[in-house]
Amino acid sequence: MIVARAPLRISFVGGGTDLPEFFQRHPGRVISTAIDKYVFLAINRTPFIEKVSARYSVVETVDRPEDLQHTRLRAALTDLGIRSQIEIGSFASLPARTGLGSSSSFSVALLAGLYSYLGKSLEPGHLAELACRLEIELVGERIGKQDQYAAAFGGLHVFQFNHDGTVDAKPVALNVPQRRKLEYHMLLFYTGITRSAEAVLRDQHSGMGRHFELMKQMAADVEVFEGMLCRGDTEGMGWLLHENWMRKRQLSGMISSGIIDHIYKAGMDAGAWGGKLLGAGGGGCVLFLAPAARHDEIRAAVHDQARKLELTDSCEIHLSLATSGASVVYNGDMLA
Repeated sequence: MIVARAPLRISFVGGGTDLPEFFQRHPGRVISTAIDKYVFLAINRTPFIEKVSARYSVVETVDRPEDLQHTRLRAALTDLGIRSQIEIGSFASLPARTGLGSSSSFSVALLAGLYSYLGKSLEPGHLAELACRLEIELVGERIGKQDQYAAAFGGLHVFQFNHDGTVDAKPVALNVPQRRKLEYHMLLFYTGITRSAEAVLRDQHSGMGRHFELMKQMAADVEVFEGMLCRGDTEGMGWLLHENWMRKRQLSGMISSGIIDHIYKAGMDAGAWGGKLLGAGGGGCVLFLAPAARHDEIRAAVHDQARKLELTDSCEIHLSLATSGASVVYNGDMLA
């Protein structure tokens, strides 16, 4: 048995500039952090069963990987030449499609586990690129590259996406008090609304030319946010989150919605410095930076608004920053 995991992430500013339509013309930049919520993949050899089994939200047992319905599993197993005698199960700390990069965390954990199954280990940069290849080239999704890198590297990073497709990963070094201060001022709420990132990004692609200058400003915001983060200016970071969110909303009519706007306004009116919807848009989680003294008021306001909107699955997510990225946390084969 092999167990691999990869963290989910929170992207602060620069989201959307990791798309090739942008970074092939101008360097994209994103600042994000891994959080202590994970996707786990369990991989087991089944030498006496000539089948491929997959357990996620459904159970599949097929004769060959090409027959799997799960696109990432099908593409990864086929590409690596793993034909049978394997079962794979996935588990996650949070639901899928919450805007926290879970799909790419799944891909990163899957590849870390499968390469370990084949007796190989991967450096974070190589693992991230293989996950990008899996999702963008093999599966054919029109998505960006930030989530794969955030899951593979973990920690807090500025990622720069270059015109030739390479990615530079720059760690942002915070000491323990700085990290705790950031955590202390963060509030994260799951709206209860899930969405397909690919559909939102497809709509964003169509308006890339019109919004190119706006996206250049979003990429430039990353350096400003990093400076505020290192100085401990959480109020300034909140303001910049808000400004970046206002810019991002202009990229596509699918990014926000009336429901999301009501949730966001409730938090801001209750005293948040700023915030944003995480992920591509349309649903998922809302992040706020706010003075600790106003947290209870913000919680009450957001929960009250969610009740009025009949968002029965809405809830607060308590989190900490995660310093480590994808890893194989157990390999029974190595113990044999």
